[in-house]
Amino acid sequence: MSELIKHECGIALLRLRKPLQFYLDKYETIFHAPKKMFLLMHKQRNRGQDGSGIASLKINIDPGNKYINRYRSVDQNSIQAIFNKINKKLNSCILKNNKDCWSNADWLKRNISFTGELWLGHLRYGTFGKNSIENCAPTLRQNNWKSRNLILAGNFNMTNLDYLFHELVAIGQSPKEKSDTVTILEKIGHFLDEENLKIFNKYDEKLSRKEITKKIEKEINISSILKKSFKDFDGGYALSGLIGHGSSFIVRDPNGIRPVYYYINDEVVVATSERPPIKTAFDCQYSEIKELDPGHALIIDLDGNFTVEKIITPGEKKSCSFERIYFSRGNDPDIYKERKKLGSLLVPQILKSINFNLKDTIFSYVPNTSETCFYGLIDSLKDYLNNEKLRILDDNKIDNNKLKDFLKNKVRIEKLITKDVKMRTFISADKGRNDLVSNVYDTTFKLVEPDRDTIVIIDDSIVRGTTLEKSILSLLAKLNSKKVVFVSSSPQIRYPDCYGIDMSKMNQFVAFRALIKLIKDRKMDNLIDETYQACKNSLNKNKPINHVKTLYDKFSYDDISKYVAKIVKPKEMKSQFQIIYQNIDNLNKACPNHLGDWYFTGNYPTLGGNLVANKAFINYCEGKKGRAY
Repeated sequence: MSELIKHECGIALLRLRKPLQFYLDKYETIFHAPKKMFLLMHKQRNRGQDGSGIASLKINIDPGNKYINRYRSVDQNSIQAIFNKINKKLNSCILKNNKDCWSNADWLKRNISFTGELWLGHLRYGTFGKNSIENCAPTLRQNNWKSRNLILAGNFNMTNLDYLFHELVAIGQSPKEKSDTVTILEKIGHFLDEENLKIFNKYDEKLSRKEITKKIEKEINISSILKKSFKDFDGGYALSGLIGHGSSFIVRDPNGIRPVYYYINDEVVVATSERPPIKTAFDCQYSEIKELDPGHALIIDLDGNFTVEKIITPGEKKSCSFERIYFSRGNDPDIYKERKKLGSLLVPQILKSINFNLKDTIFSYVPNTSETCFYGLIDSLKDYLNNEKLRILDDNKIDNNKLKDFLKNKVRIEKLITKDVKMRTFISADKGRNDLVSNVYDTTFKLVEPDRDTIVIIDDSIVRGTTLEKSILSLLAKLNSKKVVFVSSSPQIRYPDCYGIDMSKMNQFVAFRALIKLIKDRKMDNLIDETYQACKNSLNKNKPINHVKTLYDKFSYDDISKYVAKIVKPKEMKSQFQIIYQNIDNLNKACPNHLGDWYFTGNYPTLGGNLVANKAFINYCEGKKGRAY
């Protein structure tokens, strides 16, 4: 994606299932758990831009000792900054104390921070709130009773935040702010308090208060708490929590929008947003890493025993397809295959656009995240060319000179566009900044034959179109090729996301701007007014539909693509220019187990998604710049 859409958050949950002394004896280091957490988080750094955080919880520690440790950072290299602080503390312990001390688990837990059995890490990209330490997770809800402490982190957005917030107010709470994180923290915390009180009342007047505390920690029903807490949530989420006495959980939304994977052996229970970090940290087989089913929770009790339980009735599975196209690490074997397939499926459209003339066509890609789909494209082009050569060889009537010339054909591959990763657009004034943006990418000259060669460039997606127009196409215009074909391995991004990705405003999408231009050029402005009124009326309905879809339905897919090309083509480009988008059918063929395609189709898996699409259109019509959720 040449235009950055900031990613979703990433989470990492780690539970050491054996006493801490076991790991000290076996691995001969106090760094075992921090090292695993560093790998789990570092290998998800593609998911977080704004900051990171980590919490460690010590189990079965005596009163008077600190048992929750947390660091958060908004540094540019926030993961490294956090673990540098942790390592500094642990190294200080080694230097100041003899070996008998730092190899003694009980002593470490009493005296040294970040020596717990439970760990929760978070990589933040926030779509709500400012980029500050206070907005970084894990978030704490603190109490003097261990079993009422709650530590929470997740990858989520809720579409019904207003409703959830007012529910808290209705039961007498006064949340300190109106945000997804605080609202969810307090909602789960409310039912955590209720569960504590229920067990307390069960043993009141039968046992001492100290004995009741132990009973609560043993009998607390995490499943019941989660079922009550999550029943009204509308959104996409993977939410993980630690409870102060030592239980923990991770929950996935009923449509499986946000991803969760887990791995369990005799020593650990671990869960993350992606599979490759687990593979790297624990050197296990990919087949041993499981996907958490939609609507289910992985629950780990005080003793390290685990269950996977249904918390919410699962709906139709609509796992995010953007995870596969762009967000997740490409070294996951399934994602690698899917991205190659996305490139391969574009070949018929591309061949038609270049009039099947491979001899005078150069293929390239931008940016590096598009490399895998480029491989798929090139492999299929080579297959096509080889099949053509076999067909020609079977033709006894072909002239020998033409045959020899055709057999020399090959797929021409060049690195035409390179991104200057060290370039920083530090000028804020629009004109000055645009001048710099145009130089973020460089091109390689003397590879293209002017007025003869066609350039085909593949990207994984086209979102706003700004970088495409201001930088990439402006560079390609200087090569004076006969034609430029820009290819997107994903379909047209038409609708906002409301489940965790920062795509909230309708007019940010070049496909939407193309739709509006098309409507106005064809003197059909009344459609905009009609859709606006339908969207306004939907705000009072319990089951709204996405009315913006009716606008797109008036025009063909190719109509929108042609108008996108008109919008992004720079004035200085004299070459013919065409944009090719992946179609929805091919997207679903490439990613058959991840059919969440609401960005492209407007088919939201929750009613809240339809409401957000309608609100985003209303905001566009009314000139409002805020988010629609």
